[in-house]
Amino acid sequence: MIGTAARFTESKVYAGLGDLPHFNPDDDQDPLHPAVVALRAEVGAADGVLICTPEYAGGLPGSFKNLLDWTVGGGEIYGKPVSWINASSVAAPTGGADAHKSLRKVLTYAGARIVEDACARIPIPRHTASDGVITDPDLRGRIAMAVSRLVEATKA
Repeated sequence: MIGTAARFTESKVYAGLGDLPHFNPDDDQDPLHPAVVALRAEVGAADGVLICTPEYAGGLPGSFKNLLDWTVGGGEIYGKPVSWINASSVAAPTGGADAHKSLRKVLTYAGARIVEDACARIPIPRHTASDGVITDPDLRGRIAMAVSRLVEATKA
């Protein structure tokens, strides 16, 4: 997906998910954990946010929900264009619909500006090469379209 995003704009992957402490509203005050400060700085510096997540056990993976919880109190995501690509397994009973619904609920609560036509549920696993690269041209096109729509929304 980074290759697709790079065609349209500069992109950065957030790599600190495992460094975030478990969310506790009582801890959402200064001094914040350094990983939370870094997360909020990256979200704040971004023109838009593209989220890529699978569905796990009928919702968002717990560690990713934890990340989202840390974005609520700081306000950095408020009003920011956000979209997502739900990389669902074809075996998921809802095809990723539950994760899609969970993202919409949390991001709406946080005040993000959801770019609906840039959000997608895409059955990824069966269409990847051994290196994880998506090989299906239709799926690659759908991802490129979602990314381009998010980029357009950042300029609006």
